[in-house]
Parts: sequence; structure tokens; C-alpha cells
Amino acid sequence: MPGRLPLDQQIDALRSALLQNEVLADVLTRAAALRLPDWYLTAGCLFQTVWNVATGRPATSGIKDYDLFYFDATDLSWEAEDAAIAAGRTAFAGLPAEVEIRNEARVHLWYEEKFGVPCPPHRSTEAAIDCFAATTCCLGVRLEPDGRWRVYAPHGLSDVFDLVVRPNPVLAPREVYETKTARWRETWPELTVLPWPTPTGTG
Repeated sequence: MPGRLPLDQQIDALRSALLQNEVLADVLTRAAALRLPDWYLTAGCLFQTVWNVATGRPATSGIKDYDLFYFDATDLSWEAEDAAIAAGRTAFAGLPAEVEIRNEARVHLWYEEKFGVPCPPHRSTEAAIDCFAATTCCLGVRLEPDGRWRVYAPHGLSDVFDLVVRPNPVLAPREVYETKTARWRETWPELTVLPWPTPTGTG
């Protein structure tokens, strides 16, 4: 199983799995051409592609959208982010998928209103990825200008390959984790979803 391989071989296995998703490969190539600062393709499109490959499903099965994060703290206006979104709309035209572009330098401006808890300003795209509701989601990939793959996986890749979903209670509330995992289980019943930790002293 790939989750038991040495890390360098896990990265090779990750790349092999992701390239089976032709939409994802196309998104990566087109995203690189946008030259957004500190960008990564991240979240569900990555780990769900691996789940699909691991369970014998079509590589694109159940993938809702393709999340493209970047980080630009020089201009926190909605207009600047909207310009990047518009550029992406042109770049990804014709793809059979929705690509959502977000400037992670702006997340703290809207996060509390949407999720009910405050979000300190992120200092990088990697810091934003660190805050996903599950550690399994904390994964980012991009193509460097020389064609090399850059993989950010602060919690490793074993859980991704082993279909284990582990909570990450650093920012997102429990309700977000449980809503997401319930939805994922409907598509990938093979998942092992670990429970949200119980605060000490509450039984």
C-alpha cells in the first residue's frame, strides 16, 4: 500500500494517482500559466482523486470543484481578488469542472461571518492549508516554472492513501468537520473517519 512506502515513493505514488485525473492535470498546467503568487491546487480535488484511484472509481468521481489558493497581501481589496478570479475564468474556460480561486491573505476578512469563529490573518498559502478541518485535507500541489512538482503535506500522505480522515481542530469548528465527513462518506463509504476530539474534562 502506498501509505506504507518511504516518503519519496509516496510522493511518486501521489503524482501517479493525480495524473490519472486528466481534469486535474489540465488545471495544474493552466494554473501555472496564471503565475499567481504562492499558489497551490489544494483540498478535495487532490485527496478525493487519490481515494477514487485507490477504490477503483473514475478519477474525477465525486469531486465538487478544484480549489486554487494563492497569497497576495499587497492588496486585500475584493477588486484585486475578483481580477484574479476573472483571469482564472478565462484560463479555465472549457474545462468540465469549476475552479475556485481564493486569495488566502483575505480569509480573515470573511471567515467569522461564514463559519462563526474568528480566523487570524494567514501568513502564507501553506498556513491556510494548515487550517483545514481534517489533517487529511492539508495537501497542496503546484507546478514550478521549471516543471517540477511542489508538494506541501504537513501531516504526510499516509492517511490520504489509507483513506483515513483525521480531525484538525485548529480553526474550523466541529460542525464543519462532521458535515464534510458525512458528505464524503456518502461517496466513499470505505473511509475511516476518526471522531472530533472531546475536550478534556467533558467525558
